[in-house]
Amino acid sequence: MLHDVVARITQQIEERSKLRRSAYLERVLQAVDQGVNTAHGCSNLAHVMASQPDEQRLIMRQGGASHMAIISSYNDMLSAHAPLKDYPDQLKSALYRYGASAQFAAGVPAMCDGVTQGTPGMQLSLFSRDLIAQATAIGLSHGVFDGALYLGVCDKIVPGLLIGALNFGHLPAVFVPAGPMSSGLSNPEKAAVRERYAAGLASRDELLAAEMAAYHEPGTCTFYGTANSNQMLMEAMGLHVPGSAFASPVSELRHAITDEAARLLVDNSRHGSRFLPLALQVDAKALVNGAVALLASGGSTNHSLHLPAIARAAGYELLWEDLAGLSQVVPLLAHVYPNGVADVNQFHAAGGVAWLFKQLLDAGLMHKDVSTVAGQGLHAYTREPYLHEQQLRWRDVPSATQNSSILREISDPFATHSGLHVLAGNLGRAIVKTSAVHEAFWSIKAPARVFDTEAQVLAAYDAGTLVGDLVLVLRFQGPAANGMPELHKLMPLLANLQSNGQKVALVTDGRLSGASGKVLAAIHVTPEASKGGVLSRLQDGDVIEIDARQDLFHLHLTQEQLALRSNAHAPRHHALGYGLELFAAQRRWVGPADQGASFLIED
Repeated sequence: MLHDVVARITQQIEERSKLRRSAYLERVLQAVDQGVNTAHGCSNLAHVMASQPDEQRLIMRQGGASHMAIISSYNDMLSAHAPLKDYPDQLKSALYRYGASAQFAAGVPAMCDGVTQGTPGMQLSLFSRDLIAQATAIGLSHGVFDGALYLGVCDKIVPGLLIGALNFGHLPAVFVPAGPMSSGLSNPEKAAVRERYAAGLASRDELLAAEMAAYHEPGTCTFYGTANSNQMLMEAMGLHVPGSAFASPVSELRHAITDEAARLLVDNSRHGSRFLPLALQVDAKALVNGAVALLASGGSTNHSLHLPAIARAAGYELLWEDLAGLSQVVPLLAHVYPNGVADVNQFHAAGGVAWLFKQLLDAGLMHKDVSTVAGQGLHAYTREPYLHEQQLRWRDVPSATQNSSILREISDPFATHSGLHVLAGNLGRAIVKTSAVHEAFWSIKAPARVFDTEAQVLAAYDAGTLVGDLVLVLRFQGPAANGMPELHKLMPLLANLQSNGQKVALVTDGRLSGASGKVLAAIHVTPEASKGGVLSRLQDGDVIEIDARQDLFHLHLTQEQLALRSNAHAPRHHALGYGLELFAAQRRWVGPADQGASFLIED
């Protein structure tokens, strides 16, 4: 039976979203009745077919078979997206075998947070999600498609593709990933070198050698950050071929899975055996399933931004409180770095997605009766793919975990609480992830050290002035201030302070994502400093109290004392060569973090 908390939260999402969801479905599904090509004359269609080979033109002209779009985030700078280079040709060939045609409709931008860490380029990262959604819309705006394949893997890219796809929710959709690179230098070893470098105990050459040993070939980075959390999310929402998430990009199995994506899309099209518009597939149950899978696996905190934004694109209002309520009853069943020492390849070998979902379904923590691209409800995603005589098949996973240090059964979890908390108090609201934080560090009461830029923090650390117990406050990092960059460079230095015996925590209106580690961090603080949040009135020495057990987020000042202070203002700086000026409108119109930090919000 479905867990009563999961059922109640799903119902609450549906109830509060009735008007929004109804309006969305009415708007999107009208396009189903309009059909394809109704607005196009012969000249329009000739333009569509001009570059196609004769056999594809024949399919397109006859009109009795599906014509599909391919939207891809391929570039050869991102290791995770490099394997996608040949996917369009492979998918076109597979679709043709099933009697369908396809065109590469659009390439969407794809930037790498790993490359832009600590640089002004990171200020464009979160905004790229909504830009990807818009680019997806441009590709599909030609109005000649019966379905779409969405090729993407990493951080803001998959949520952006999904938000764009939901605005064309009359079309069936299948999401097509590429898989992780093989394991290189272990994530704990890599993190140790970073901490030694931050402490001045390792050279830059040693750091670069370690990083290159960790990130060493095409494929997704192997730690469980946002990119790999995306793949978990797509599986849980039934948008992948079952077992797509973590199959190797260079395997025959991956090739067969990619072909299967084409077959399923044809099957789900209006010319197939079961018509499945994306708008009907992504419902409140699918959103809750995605949230539960992320919580149980210790997924990236970035999804506390992405899930509300995705939900809004589907006509739903999903709140941080929904995630926190689910977190109370969803246990932590996976230890994958940074929550453990294993990487995603080891997680996959231990049972992976299929094993995890079976545990959650058996415990009533996920909805079984959902629409998925594979059919058969979510049960299809509790089996693993394999090749038998070059044919793709699925089989049951072992009943017991293959490695209890990586995956635990529901009766013996790593923790009964998944680790995602929503803090609330006179400082505002914030997200905390405790799954990688030792319980001894779940609370702190200490004076603040207040900074307005990441560079100021790094300089203070190098000068040796971050002494004693402290709450490091880094403000003006919210979406309206500078695009809400990730602040990974702070983690090694804070970890060093903690290891040296100081009690420390981070408070910021910026992000940490899947790299959230062993230091207590209250992130995504809302209201942000640039919007007049209390962060803008903090001063060095103010006593801040954080308690993840009680979800407490408190500044030990009275309202009268605060009222005597003026709001600080974001520092003005001009970064040359990054194009930040082009995104002034996004900074002006972006919504708050707890609504997804989107500039596409429309009420």
